[in-house]
Amino acid sequence: MSDFPVLAEPREGVPPVVASPEALRRTCQALQNGYGPIAIDTERAHGFRYNPRAYLIQLRREGSGTHLVDPVALGETEGLKPLADALAGTQWILHAAAQDMPCLAMDGLRPDDLFDTELAGRLLSLPRVGLGSMVEHYCGVTLLKEHSASDWSRRPLPHDWLVYAALDVELLNDVREKVIADLREAGKDEWARQEFAHLVTVAAGLPSEEPGVDASRWRRISHIGDIRSRAGLQLAHDLWLARDNLAHDLDIAPGRLLRDEALVAAAKHCDRTVNVDVEKILSVKGFHRGQAMKYHQTWVDAIDHARGVSPKKYPPFREYSSAIPHPRSWERHHPEEAARWAAVRPAVNEMAADHDVPPENLCTPAWLRQFAWQPPHDLSVAGVDAFFADLGARPWQRGILASLLSEVMAQL
Repeated sequence: MSDFPVLAEPREGVPPVVASPEALRRTCQALQNGYGPIAIDTERAHGFRYNPRAYLIQLRREGSGTHLVDPVALGETEGLKPLADALAGTQWILHAAAQDMPCLAMDGLRPDDLFDTELAGRLLSLPRVGLGSMVEHYCGVTLLKEHSASDWSRRPLPHDWLVYAALDVELLNDVREKVIADLREAGKDEWARQEFAHLVTVAAGLPSEEPGVDASRWRRISHIGDIRSRAGLQLAHDLWLARDNLAHDLDIAPGRLLRDEALVAAAKHCDRTVNVDVEKILSVKGFHRGQAMKYHQTWVDAIDHARGVSPKKYPPFREYSSAIPHPRSWERHHPEEAARWAAVRPAVNEMAADHDVPPENLCTPAWLRQFAWQPPHDLSVAGVDAFFADLGARPWQRGILASLLSEVMAQL
């Protein structure tokens, strides 16, 4: 337990949920009458719903107070365009912006400018960068996080959930102001500015539509390695696709409809072909319980489809991938690449320590793997700089990495 006092209530109380066009217009006017940046957070229903949309949007601005906006209720009328207009030209304060930006974009909300307190904490190499930890560090109070994994699609939202939601934006601006001072003192304020500008660019390209079913994700079935036949993989694929299409249509988390362990258990009944007894498969634990019971015909159709596929077309155990393999396999199969990896990785880690920044923030691991796997022909400082610029590295990162890695490569 924390030694800090618990922040139990918002300073101005819990505002009513904004769920009508009239209430939204009042909120937009209040925000426009306020001053300074706008703290924003969202609540989703991960693990409960298929759609990763926001089910509550919290906003707070000095001179305006806190506002709790229900995008679901408003989406049934004119949507959030008035809010997007009210936010135009303002700086948003987000904590872990990459988590909130996709669902905000789905509601037509994209920042023109932002400040990410979590990312700033990483640049400062704080030991813990969760919102609760940073609020304790900078504000000396504790935020309770007991509703972070709740089903925010529930209506009406309980009062204590609304308290929690309002408190998530209560002190974001206070944290921002103190983080700015620390960034300046550490000489990292320009690093932060570049990182935040990059996030704004990323947000501009995020889709407005809710995601559909990505059929390629079926190989992420938990414990798929326990399936020992290609026929089993075919059955698992067809059942997974049926489940995810149904989950998408019902807007329910796939695991709440039918767990992965049921798919794997069903697939284990296959031998060389998907010549299985349908009722035997449907007797597997999971198919005849809870939500899955309602959709008996869906599973029957998926099994019948798998039975009709030619064995020649069953999925392979391993799908060909052009992606760079994990470095742990390089030493045996790719010794030259392994030698480069053994040189560049510790060099970047040491340089990150010298600059008091996490290595992954100085150089994204995927970038470093790509550099070690297939470095540019031009290994001069300018050539390495151009290589990382093409990958999206910001100027502050390239300014450290280019000369370092050019020198390391010259010594190999």
